[in-house]
Amino acid sequence: MIYPKKIIDKAIHFLKFEQEIYGTFSVEGLQHNDTQLEHNQPEVLDTTDIIKQLKKFNTLNELEAFCKTSDLLKTDLEEANLVMGAGNPKADLMLIGEAPGKQEDLQGEPFVGRSGQLLNKILKAINFEREDIYIANILKYRPPDNRDPLPDERLKSLPFLLKQIEIINPKLILCLGRISAQTLLDNKESMKNMRGKFHPFMGKYELMVTYHPAALLRNPNFKKDAWADVQLLRKRYDELGCKP
Repeated sequence: MIYPKKIIDKAIHFLKFEQEIYGTFSVEGLQHNDTQLEHNQPEVLDTTDIIKQLKKFNTLNELEAFCKTSDLLKTDLEEANLVMGAGNPKADLMLIGEAPGKQEDLQGEPFVGRSGQLLNKILKAINFEREDIYIANILKYRPPDNRDPLPDERLKSLPFLLKQIEIINPKLILCLGRISAQTLLDNKESMKNMRGKFHPFMGKYELMVTYHPAALLRNPNFKKDAWADVQLLRKRYDELGCKP
């Protein structure tokens, strides 16, 4: 069973490890005073303060405003836009992908490119509209060249995503893609081993795993398994008495 404290503690441990190797760094704009610049020492990252700040937010708007101030979430792609999420903020079903792509970055909404169009068709096939659910990504900023999210990017983004999940409070979570699933389930399992079943998550949610729509575009042979996954998801959604 996965609990948020375990994942957040792991993220904090990683950040402290980074500090020991590369020196301390600041979350808020990496700003330095003159003395620190003279000694080439940036400000200390206070992870405890970040966690405390996340705890006080009760709405997605508050969380998004905080995310806009945090350089911790940014990738090494300059001038990328924050892509927080979209859909029903009280949805019983939340979909979580890996990271925004070019179109998502331009439009500020997840899954609006080719993979998003395929996702819309999949949702419609199981009687969902995008307005019925909530969609987000592990990363909130686009990585360069549409590369996979780096391990440190995933760990830094995870506490923010967990808070997002807590605010939405869905009954079901669907991870789209291996990286999303491995990040939330904290494992290195294959897609084959993770999909086709429900995983307990954070002590209160049920989490499923299926292929990312982009993977289906590259490998149409995966579509049969993905169709079985989403049908199982819809069945469980109805069994739980979920509503849009």
